[in-house]
Amino acid sequence: MRSLLHPAPPAPRLPADRITPAYRRLRRQVFSGIFIGYAAYYLVRKNFALAIPDILKDHPEFTKTQLGAAMTGLSMAYGISKFLMGSVSDRSNPRWFMPLGLLLSAAITFAFGTIPAIYSSLTAMIVLQSLNGWCNGMGWPPCGKSMVHWWSTTERGLIVSTWNVAHNVGGALVARLALLGVALWGSWDAKFHFPASIAAVTAILIIFLLRDSPQSCGLPPIEEFRNDFPPDYSHSQEHILSFREIFLHHVLPNRALLAIAFANAFIYFVRYGVVDWIPTYLQSAKGFNFSQSSMAWFAFESAGIPGTILCGFLSDRLFHGRRAPATILFTALTLAALVVYALNQNGPLWIDIASLIAVGFFIYGPVMLIGLHALDLVPKNAAGTAAGFTGFFGYVFGSAIAGSGVGWIADHWGWHGVFITMALCCLLTIAFCSLTMRPSRTSNSLPS
Repeated sequence: MRSLLHPAPPAPRLPADRITPAYRRLRRQVFSGIFIGYAAYYLVRKNFALAIPDILKDHPEFTKTQLGAAMTGLSMAYGISKFLMGSVSDRSNPRWFMPLGLLLSAAITFAFGTIPAIYSSLTAMIVLQSLNGWCNGMGWPPCGKSMVHWWSTTERGLIVSTWNVAHNVGGALVARLALLGVALWGSWDAKFHFPASIAAVTAILIIFLLRDSPQSCGLPPIEEFRNDFPPDYSHSQEHILSFREIFLHHVLPNRALLAIAFANAFIYFVRYGVVDWIPTYLQSAKGFNFSQSSMAWFAFESAGIPGTILCGFLSDRLFHGRRAPATILFTALTLAALVVYALNQNGPLWIDIASLIAVGFFIYGPVMLIGLHALDLVPKNAAGTAAGFTGFFGYVFGSAIAGSGVGWIADHWGWHGVFITMALCCLLTIAFCSLTMRPSRTSNSLPS
């Protein structure tokens, strides 16, 4: 096996009559690989959030703030890894890079379900969750790299939005698999080892589905195949760049990329401030059981599937490839749904579920569009680093703070303080996205 730090070499060009059928077959195959693979990453990412009520019950010596620190460690490590591994991914073969991270993450999650001694030490929980976050950071960059190499700019909006629902498929499945695992094994530690086992099997599957670039399969670059060349395209975009070249020439000077990175931090705080704390909020603050909170989690994640696709469709058709207007619209609607969720403090479960469906429907559109916008703003040989840069902000300054931060706010200011903070984050997301309303002139922008 070639080193993970080296992409597959170009293969001899296929005969002309074989190129189109090969492209169609391999694009379906690659998309299946990155979709199934990334959904599996979610089976071994947020298991700890599902188990916090059980850990608090069995280990009352810990507080929500302390256990939230483990989720903060995961998110910070994930954000840093997503940025650094994004750069590595730009110079790697996704066929091996992506399943390796999934296997490592599955192994760590399996340990949480089979080694009870882990829960006797807060330090052990934080360290292992942080390590899990680092391994999980190896999932998004190879997907982004695959999409920019196998799909051209004018078709990428629909492709990315469709692929992005893998977040919701995996996020919804982990709650249902956790519930099934508890029913089968009769213990809450099945929330870890059962989904982890499925993720490990999936990692093996995606090795057989993924491929590196079209050129490694004897095919022309996607721009040549579809005759769809973005402005200022050159064959230099097929060359591998160093991290220094990418960061100094395509990331650091890009003001629009920096603005959406800040927006990503705030929208991620809302996303994970809601989803990570659904079980704890509904069970501890409102008295619902795990089955009910699991159903609410599933409803939240499932609603993101049609919402994400609709948001991507509107950004392409209604806003002509401009990502900021659709992001602002869906963030404003997220805020409205969040207000309903917050005001139902003493109300019935069905209102909580309905408001969570609305939040899930609207929030994943902005999450997806910011990632897509990052891909649009740089040449495709810098895609992994650009996606990792915005992801770094989202997880280190958004999701990580939503871990211990939401726990701390809930401990000191109550859940009303949590909802006020998330509402402010929605407004800040809108503010930073508004800075990118003018179309950017970049080498890889989608045409209007």
